[in-house]
Amino acid sequence: MRNINTICFAFLFLLIVSATFAQKQKVDLIVHNANIYTVNAQFETVEAFAVDNGRFVAIGSTDQILDEYSSDAVVNAEGRFIYPGFNDGHSHFLGYGMTKTKYANLVGTTSYDEVIERLAGHLEKYPSEWVLGRGWDQNDWEDQSWPSKEKLDELFPDNPVVLTRIDGHAVLINSKALQIAGIDYRAKVDGGEILLKNGEPTGVLIDNAIGLIRTFIPDFSISDKTKALLEAEKDCFAAGLTTVTDAGLDKLEVQLIDSLQIAGELKMRVYAMLSPTQENFDFYFPKGPIHTGRLTVSSVKLYADGALGSRGALLLKPYSDDPENSGLQLHPNAYYQKVCKMAYEAGYQVNTHAIGDSGNRLMLKTYAQSLQEKNDRRWRVEHAQIVRPEDLHYFKDYSIIPSVQATHCTSDMYWADERLGPGRIKTAYAYKQLLLQNGWLINGTDFPIEAIHPLKTFYAAVARMDEKGWPEGGFQMENAISREEALRSITIWPAKGSFDEKEKGSIEIGKLADFVVLEKDLLTVPVEELPNIQILGTYVEGELVFGE
Repeated sequence: MRNINTICFAFLFLLIVSATFAQKQKVDLIVHNANIYTVNAQFETVEAFAVDNGRFVAIGSTDQILDEYSSDAVVNAEGRFIYPGFNDGHSHFLGYGMTKTKYANLVGTTSYDEVIERLAGHLEKYPSEWVLGRGWDQNDWEDQSWPSKEKLDELFPDNPVVLTRIDGHAVLINSKALQIAGIDYRAKVDGGEILLKNGEPTGVLIDNAIGLIRTFIPDFSISDKTKALLEAEKDCFAAGLTTVTDAGLDKLEVQLIDSLQIAGELKMRVYAMLSPTQENFDFYFPKGPIHTGRLTVSSVKLYADGALGSRGALLLKPYSDDPENSGLQLHPNAYYQKVCKMAYEAGYQVNTHAIGDSGNRLMLKTYAQSLQEKNDRRWRVEHAQIVRPEDLHYFKDYSIIPSVQATHCTSDMYWADERLGPGRIKTAYAYKQLLLQNGWLINGTDFPIEAIHPLKTFYAAVARMDEKGWPEGGFQMENAISREEALRSITIWPAKGSFDEKEKGSIEIGKLADFVVLEKDLLTVPVEELPNIQILGTYVEGELVFGE
């Protein structure tokens, strides 16, 4: 009798266990025992989540998720820190890849002679007719004057050479390139400048003058661009990025990205800003904004002025270190008004590069003419580096969103006061004041102009110091933002900046399961450790795309 009872009890136990497991929902992935920042409206933290078909289907405690779900892929995070996938709100994705694969890397050069050495090494390794390089910055050299073409002529007498400055707003070219483009002392360009010495071009072309040589540089093949995109994607995933912005693309480049995403070859999400060409307008504006989940096309990218480093930023008063120069306005007012009108009617955003206080005022007033009142159009000012206090109200009054790059502050702080003077520098890099206008802003790296890592953006936004801890106490700390605000600025707010906040940017049920695993906590770790925190894993739709 005892054996019968034992058998019955065991059978009943198996039925209960089987029923319990039968009630569990099978999913593709479970992550538990983690410190998860959801970055939802309440900024809640949880321990675990379940992912199915590329989306979060449940979020809660470890016990809750393990009790209700089962999976063949269960990750014990062992207390590590998880955040929504990082979103770079302003970058140059294809350009970064092309720089890696087709250009000599001149970033970090400390002299013009080092530029020459790197070029020689690059050409030996990658022989080509055109010698291309990017990343030099004379502000990092002991001699901070503009370079000239003579050394390039000696080394490359028969090859056209085009070297793009770090900010993309100036190039140095040699005599062969000047000859090909037909540039001499008589050439004039609206919104650009050809630097002369003793009445002859030095080889430095600024802003719109770059177009005189750019049209002669052979275009890269589809194969070249495909390789560049895939190379860029690897580095982005390693940095914890699951979405990037490409600030200025042509139709064929957007279509290439779309085709690679559809084929499953490119998994990075891309917010593509259209370059302001008639071909782009004619093709995309009639379609209205495009949101595929992987690709967003809903904006046009304009340029109001140049860069502060090359003294092309448009200022209301002349540069403190160049009293004859107030910078460059790249197009007439009527041009900006026309494009804004077309974009408004097509339901597209306008995102304009504006650095100087005059460039920002120009675009804020131009936007106001089209927008007329508060709205949900989410038009953006990219960089918004120097804004007069009396112009800040435009952001609030017309719902204009500042899209900043915090590392520009910490890259420029060594010399920006020389350009602007002690009074005007106080109106520059005013991220907190910009954030207060609408309660949110967008942050990005602007890579390859700055480093690709969003954690450096986070650090610069909250600490306003370089990685050596200079200046002690931070640069103009009244405009630092909090760690919570900084995290939102590289996750949910950039998603909102492209009208994608319902799909990504936070860890919430129904959203795409893009997330990143870090070794330390961004919200509590000592500030000096922030830029060097290790990315342990990057996931897109629950699929591990970087890490182990």
